[in-house]
Amino acid sequence: MDKFLTFTIVGLSLAAIYAVIASGLVLTYTTTGIFTFAHGAAGMLAAFAYWQLRFDWGWPVPVCLVVILGMMAPLFGMLLEVVVMRGLRGTTDTVKLVVSISLLLFMIGLAQLIWAPGVSRPMSKFFASSPTIHLGPTTITWHQAITIGVAIVVGIALRFGLTRFRVGLAMRAAVDDPSLSALNGARPNRVSMVAWALGTVLAAIGGILIAPNVTLDAPSLSLLIVSAYAAAIFGRLRSLPLTLLGAIVVGLTDGYLTGYLPQNQYLIGLRIASPAVLLFLVLLVLPNPRLRGRMTRSREFFPMPSVRGALTFAGVVVLGGVVLMTTLSTPDQLTYGRIFPIGIVALSLVPLVGFGGQISLCQLSFAGIGGLVMAHLGHGGDPLALVWAVLIAAAVGALIALPALRLSGIYLALGTAAFATILDRWIFTLPKFAVFGWFTVDLFTQGSIGVDPLRAFGTKFDDPGSQIVIGAVAFALVSLFVIAIRRGRLGRRLIAMKDSEAACATLGMNLLGTKLLVFAISAGVAGLGGALYATQLTTIQAGNFDLVSSLQVFALAVVGGIGAVGGALFAGISLYAVLPLIGVLFPSIVQWVGLLPGATGIGLGRDPNGAVHPMREGFAPLAGSPSSLLVMALALAALYGLRLADAIDNWTFVIGLFVIPLIATAVATLSAATRQRVLAQLESSPDRTPLEWIGIDRPWTDADVERLDRELGTTSVLASELELHGTP
Repeated sequence: MDKFLTFTIVGLSLAAIYAVIASGLVLTYTTTGIFTFAHGAAGMLAAFAYWQLRFDWGWPVPVCLVVILGMMAPLFGMLLEVVVMRGLRGTTDTVKLVVSISLLLFMIGLAQLIWAPGVSRPMSKFFASSPTIHLGPTTITWHQAITIGVAIVVGIALRFGLTRFRVGLAMRAAVDDPSLSALNGARPNRVSMVAWALGTVLAAIGGILIAPNVTLDAPSLSLLIVSAYAAAIFGRLRSLPLTLLGAIVVGLTDGYLTGYLPQNQYLIGLRIASPAVLLFLVLLVLPNPRLRGRMTRSREFFPMPSVRGALTFAGVVVLGGVVLMTTLSTPDQLTYGRIFPIGIVALSLVPLVGFGGQISLCQLSFAGIGGLVMAHLGHGGDPLALVWAVLIAAAVGALIALPALRLSGIYLALGTAAFATILDRWIFTLPKFAVFGWFTVDLFTQGSIGVDPLRAFGTKFDDPGSQIVIGAVAFALVSLFVIAIRRGRLGRRLIAMKDSEAACATLGMNLLGTKLLVFAISAGVAGLGGALYATQLTTIQAGNFDLVSSLQVFALAVVGGIGAVGGALFAGISLYAVLPLIGVLFPSIVQWVGLLPGATGIGLGRDPNGAVHPMREGFAPLAGSPSSLLVMALALAALYGLRLADAIDNWTFVIGLFVIPLIATAVATLSAATRQRVLAQLESSPDRTPLEWIGIDRPWTDADVERLDRELGTTSVLASELELHGTP
C-alpha cells in the first residue's frame, strides 16, 4: 500500500505538470484556433532561462520567477502572436502546422545556440533541503506539493476566467468570429495577444516545474509536450475539466508504470513511450470529427505537370547526380549525396499531403523501417532488398493507416506524431525477439547496425560517387511515378478529397480505400528512400530516423511546395547542400546554421505554393526561347568540360552554374519584351497590306477590322440605322 501511495503521488505531480502545460495549449487553441507544436519548446526555453538565472548566475528564486513568468514569457508570447500567428488567419491546417513546427525547430536551435548541448546542467527542486510532508503512510516533497497546488490554482483560474470574466468571453468569441466580436466592442488582435501571453506563461510554468525531474536537453524537453498533447486531446482541445482528467490519467499511468512495470528488457521503453501510446489510443477512441468541407477557396495553386516537363525534370536530376559524382571530392560526396535519399523521403509526402491533404509527421519512421529491411535482408548488397523495403514499409504504412483513417487535420498529425514517438522511444530500442515462433526480428543490434552497399550486374556500388548516381536515378524515377499519379485517376480522386471530403463522400467516393492506398504508396516510397539512405550511411541507428528530423523534412517540403516534386528536392537540397555550404562559406556563423530550417519555415510557410513555384515562374521565359535554351545548354556543357579538365575549380564551376541560367533567363525575358514591343508598334503603325492578303500574310487586328469597315462603308450605314431608330 505504501508503494502504491508513493507512486500515486509521483503520478499526480506529473499529472499536475501535464495539466498546466495542456491548459496553456487548450487556451491558445480555444481562443485563437491555432494548434502549436512549439508550445513545449516555449516551456523548454523558460526552463533554460531559469537555470541560467537561478543556478548559473545565482539570482534569488522569487526574482527569477518574476523575471521569467512576469516579463520574459508574456512578452515572448505577444511577440509570437504579432510577428507569426497573426498572419496565419484564414490559412489551411497544413500551413499553420508547418509554421508551428518551424517555430519548434527554431526554438530548439536557439536553445542549442545559447546553451551548448551535451553539458550537464543539474537543477535542484523547490525547497529540496526542507523535510518532506507526511501524509499517513507516505510522504510528499515540497516540490510535488507546489506542483499540485499550482495546477489546481491554474485550473480554477482558467475555468472562471474563460466563463465569468469579460476578457475570457472575448477570447472565446474572437476565435469563432473575429469580425462579429469586433462589431460588439471586442478587440480581436488584443485578445489574441493576451491569449498567447497567458499560454506562454503556462508553458513556462510547466517547463520550470518539470525540468528538475529530467535532463535539461532542448529536443527531449521540447518533446515532453507529447504527454500534454494526450491530456489536451482528452478534452478535444476545448474542455479544461476533461483536459485535467486526461492529465491525471497520463500522469498516473506514468507513475504506476514506473513502480509496477516488470523489469523486462522488452518493456523498458514502454514507460517512456506511454504518453504517445495513450495519445494514439485516445485519438482512436474519442468521437470522430466531421468530414472536412471547404467553405472558402484555397490559395494553393499547383499546376498540372506536363509529360515533357516531367521528363525534363527527371533528366536534369540525373545529370545533377552525374555532375556531383564527377566534380566533388569523396568527403563532399558523402555529405551532398544524401540529397536524393532524403529527397525521396520528402517525395513520399507529395501524394499524401500535397495531393490528398492527409498530414503525416512519421515519414522518416517509415524510412527507418526501409533502412532496417535493407540492413537485414540486403546482405552482400542484394538489390532485391530494395523491393522488400518498399513492400514492408508500405505494409506497415497501411497497417498504421487502418486505425488512423478516421482522423483528419490536426488529429491525424498528432496520431502520426504519436506513432513516430512510439517507434523512437520503444520499438526501435527492442532487443532481438521472435514473432509467434515463425521468425526472429533483430532491429538495431547493439544500438546500430551495418548496411552493405548495393551490388548489381557484377558491380559493387560501394563508393560515394556511384551511390549519388543511384540516388539521383531513383529520385528521378520516383518523381515520374508521382507525376503519373497526379495525371491519372488516383490523382484526381486525391485532389477532390483534399478539396472537400464531404462532397466526395456525398458523390459515393470510397474515402477509406483511397486514404489507405495513398498511405501505403507514401510509406513505400519513404521506405525506398530510407533503404538508399542506409546504404550511404553504411551504419544506421535509431537516432537517424527520429521525430525531430522527420519534422525538419516535413517543414522544408511544405516550404518548397508540397504539391510539386520540386518541393521534395528543395527539402533535400536545403538539408544536405545549402546548410553545409553555408557552414563552409561562413565558418564564423556555423553555430547559427541550426536556426535556418526553422527560420525558413516561419518566413515561407505562409505561402501555400512554396518556394519552387516562384522559381519556376522566374525561369518560365526560357521555355519560350529555344535559342536561349540552346546557348545556355552549350555554355553549361563548356563549363562542365572546363571543370573536368581542371581548368577551373569547384567554386568557379558553382558560380557559373548559377550565373549562366540567370543570364540566359534575362536574355530570354528581354527578347520576349522586345518582341512584344515590336508587335505593338506594328499594330499601331499604318499598314499597307492589301485587305485580301490580311489573314494570310499576318493575323487580323482590331485596326484591320476598322479599316475594312471604312472600305465597305459599314460604319456609316450602322450610324444611319441607329439615328433612324432614335438611338444616340
